Amino acid sequence: MKKIDLSIIIVSFNTEDLTLACLRSLYEHISGITFEVIVVDNASKDDSVKRMQQYNSKVNVIANKENVGFSKANNIGIKESSGRYILFLNSDTVVPEKTLQYMVEFMDNQQRAGAATCFVRMANGQLDDAAHRGFPTPWNALCHFSGLSKVFPNSMFFNGYHLAWKDVMKTHEIDALAGAFMIVRREAGEQVGWWDEDYFFYGEDIDFCYMLKQNGWKIYFVPDVEILHLKGASSGIKKESQQISKANIETKKWVTNQRFTAMKTFYKKHYTDKYPSLIMSLVFYAIDQKLRRTLATIE
Repeated sequence: MKKIDLSIIIVSFNTEDLTLACLRSLYEHISGITFEVIVVDNASKDDSVKRMQQYNSKVNVIANKENVGFSKANNIGIKESSGRYILFLNSDTVVPEKTLQYMVEFMDNQQRAGAATCFVRMANGQLDDAAHRGFPTPWNALCHFSGLSKVFPNSMFFNGYHLAWKDVMKTHEIDALAGAFMIVRREAGEQVGWWDEDYFFYGEDIDFCYMLKQNGWKIYFVPDVEILHLKGASSGIKKESQQISKANIETKKWVTNQRFTAMKTFYKKHYTDKYPSLIMSLVFYAIDQKLRRTLATIE
């Protein structure tokens, strides 16, 4: 049986209105490709599951009994998918006309593209810099968190964290993109074993990209088309979406802890054998200090 072109997997968690808006943008705008939509709900406390089922019977809604995290939920969705390509899409996104058709065609024309993203535009009009990343080596992370990257915004040496010297108006290779919009060639995803479930929330997209590149696949940033990303609606920790997020303080602190735990997980998995133990100890100390300061600001 011939595979369909695109399987769209959305992980939802307490974002019923945003998820419905995302689904509408898909079903109203997609044409020219065959597709399916799979929503994996992580035990939302709102009416997400009921409203999605009522919206369109074609949506495959998988209702988890507990919050299993972003990575595991995506892996659950993958088992139900049949597309040549898998699009991992956040529930707090809106997809304009022609974006998905263009990205499928792009992947068809770039046979070594393991994954790609489009121009992920936030509500303020700016690029979501998480969609245009270098890998967080100790040097890149130091420059980013110390502010050196802002002092030298166009420097390849000081701004490897967000690859800021590259022209974001032209298609080019990057190290890592964001799970908010991530189209993956099935062959590439199967080769790396899909999502590492050691990551609960945050960091899993960088890990995924790292594994793809380790296996010889290319990752592309394609600004010719875009989506809108209302970043952080589930977590409540991003200033861009604090007005629409339903996350309480407890959730915000829990998500923040997960974010910094993910940093350590990535370093332990990929950098332990690459850097001296002293460097690793300093990195972990810096992560702990940054976590402590961040938690103190959450309201």
